[in-house]
Amino acid sequence: MPTLITGGAGFIGSHLAAALCARGERVIVLDDLSTGRRENLAGLPVEFHLGTACDYALVARLAARCTQVVHLAAAVGVRRILAEPVGSIEVNIEATRAVLAVCAGARMPVLLASSSEVYGRSTAIPFREDADLVLGPSSVHRWSYACSKLMDEFLGLAWHREHGVPVRICRFFNVTGPRQSPAYGMVLPRFCAAARAGQPLEVHGDGRQSRCFLHVDDCVAGVLALLAQPAAVGQVVNIGADEEISILDLARRVVSLAGSSSPVRLVPYAEAFPEGGFEDMPRRLPDTGRLRALTGWSARRSLDDTIRGCLETVQPG
Repeated sequence: MPTLITGGAGFIGSHLAAALCARGERVIVLDDLSTGRRENLAGLPVEFHLGTACDYALVARLAARCTQVVHLAAAVGVRRILAEPVGSIEVNIEATRAVLAVCAGARMPVLLASSSEVYGRSTAIPFREDADLVLGPSSVHRWSYACSKLMDEFLGLAWHREHGVPVRICRFFNVTGPRQSPAYGMVLPRFCAAARAGQPLEVHGDGRQSRCFLHVDDCVAGVLALLAQPAAVGQVVNIGADEEISILDLARRVVSLAGSSSPVRLVPYAEAFPEGGFEDMPRRLPDTGRLRALTGWSARRSLDDTIRGCLETVQPG
C-alpha cells in the first residue's frame, strides 16, 4: 500500500516522493498547487490528486488506501505569511487537524512537518527540542506562522496521547537545494537566481544573522529514517545542518561558486518588508542529537554541494 504525501508536489514533498519511488514504493500525492508544481513530479510514477489537505473527506478517501501519511502541506515562505496571514494560519492548523482526525480511526502512522520558526527569539543555542520557546508579540505577523506550526505540534501530540495516533514530528531547519523556488522569500534560491542573472544579491539588514542550510536529500534521508524508527513515535525531532554561516557570507559564497559578477547589496528591513510585520532572529542552529540517537543519521552534503545544486536548477529572474 502507498504512502500519502500531502504537499507532495512541493519542494521537500517531491524529493521525498522521488526517494520513495526509487525504493520501489508506491506514492499518492495530494497538493493544491498553491506553491507546489506538477513539474516537480515529472517522470515519477506517483498518483496525483489536486486538492487541499483541509478537505477531510478527500484526505480520508486517499488515506484509506495507504499505510502512512507524511503531512507536508502548509503555507510556506515569509513573503506569503506576511501577505496572507489569515489564510496561512487557517491552512496550517485546519489541514493538520483533518489529517490527524483521519489517521486516528485506523491509528495510521503520520509524520507532521514543523519548523525551526517555533524557537522564535530563543537564544539558547543550539536549539534543543525540549528547550523553552520564546515568541514575539501577536502584533508582529511573522510570529503567526511560528504559532500555527506550534499548534500543529500540540495537536499532533494530543492526538497521540489521547487517541493513540502514531505521530512523529519533524522541525525542519532551512532545508534547501535543487528545484527550490526563489519565490516567497527563500533566501538561497533567491541568491542563486540573482547570481545567475547577474543581478544584485539583496541581503536584509546587516547580513550578520546566521543560519544552517540543509541539503534536501539529507532532509529526506532523515524523514525516511524517522518513519522506519518506532521509537520516534511521540517525539519532536530537529532535522537540520550544523554548518552555520552568516547571510552576508552566504551571498558572497554564492557569487563565488556561480562565477558571477553580481554585487551584494545590503537592504534595510524596512525597505525589504515595507508592509511591516517582520522580525528577524540573529541565529538559528539546531541540536540534532535526538535524530542521531534515534536513527544514526548524519548530513552527507556540504554547504557548497547545496549551493551548487541550487545554482544548477534555479530559474534566473
